[in-house]
Amino acid sequence: MNETPWGTIKRVPVGLSTASVWPLRANAGFELAAELGYDGVEVMVWADSISQDVSALKWLSEKTGVPVLSVHSPSLLITQRIWSPDPEVRLRRTVDAALELGARTVVVHPPFRWQRRYADAFPDLVAELEEASGVEVAVENMFKVKPPVGDRNRRVSAFRPSIDPTDVGYAHYTLDLSHTAAAGMDAFDLADRMGPNLTHLHLADGTGLPKDEHLVPGKGTQPCAEILEKLVAQDFDGQVVLEVNTRSARNSADRARLLAESLLFARLHLGQ
Repeated sequence: MNETPWGTIKRVPVGLSTASVWPLRANAGFELAAELGYDGVEVMVWADSISQDVSALKWLSEKTGVPVLSVHSPSLLITQRIWSPDPEVRLRRTVDAALELGARTVVVHPPFRWQRRYADAFPDLVAELEEASGVEVAVENMFKVKPPVGDRNRRVSAFRPSIDPTDVGYAHYTLDLSHTAAAGMDAFDLADRMGPNLTHLHLADGTGLPKDEHLVPGKGTQPCAEILEKLVAQDFDGQVVLEVNTRSARNSADRARLLAESLLFARLHLGQ
């Protein structure tokens, strides 16, 4: 809790996604989170072999003193064969990893349109996993993409039934502000639809271009500061994770600066 002139503000954990240090590996995410004073990390499970190795992740957490707050299931197109080609198996393994790592939350994308059997079972699967494990499986909002053929200006949803998880309804949601920018969605309206089931925020920014930019907060058009302040006003009991793109960093010091600025932005607007 933080004491302010306006009363007591609950301290919201601010984590760093290991995706934020790409092309460096997950160990660099733990090390930078410790150096900069983040409250924990979100492990993005992807091609990096460290991110797939729960024993290695436990060792990194213990070595750096940085807890794992959340685990991002391998839901990307480029991660469709990590752990298993079966998306249900991948999600179950992610929940198992979260339990072993002591993480509260699993972040998962909605099913792709072509994953028909998985999509049909997905709402029940999420509910079953949450009830059995106690882990929050927070389904994330997405954005539309260019079709492989046809009008280059047209965008279609690659997700079923849509890019908006509130169209189905889940007990827990992840709000991603880079995705709202790329989708042209109103972040406030989506947050309102998620309501008290919004338990995880991917803090990033975007300019409104139809691509997933994951800019440092404050560098785009999304209401990043206002969303954080809204969460505080609503007594948010979830987690905030910086999922930003630092590929343009010139060197390690420049990457650390970008991530330090992102942490400062989050803490400032969370009243911390």
